[in-house]
Amino acid sequence: MEYLAREEVVDRLNQELDEMMTKYQLEDIGVFEEQGEGAMYYMGFTVRKDGEVFMVHKPFAKNEKGQLAATKEGWVIESDEGDTSGYPSLDAAFSAMNVQH
Repeated sequence: MEYLAREEVVDRLNQELDEMMTKYQLEDIGVFEEQGEGAMYYMGFTVRKDGEVFMVHKPFAKNEKGQLAATKEGWVIESDEGDTSGYPSLDAAFSAMNVQH
């Protein structure tokens, strides 16, 4: 696992925002982050599509220096209803959002 500074992970996610807005026809998108239990940390995107809000994220391990390393390649979608599902890629996750409507 390669550990990166939290700021570097956020910067990488921010670099994708404009492209994702167009590619996935989103109403709004921003970086999502949340401290989990213990050393778990979640990073990804908060997305508004077709009037609904989704959090699309992946789990990271946080070390004692506050650096983050992705623990899995897949992505999870959480909706306002609390439903969660795992997907192998961002494309698969965004395709699933289109199917839900």
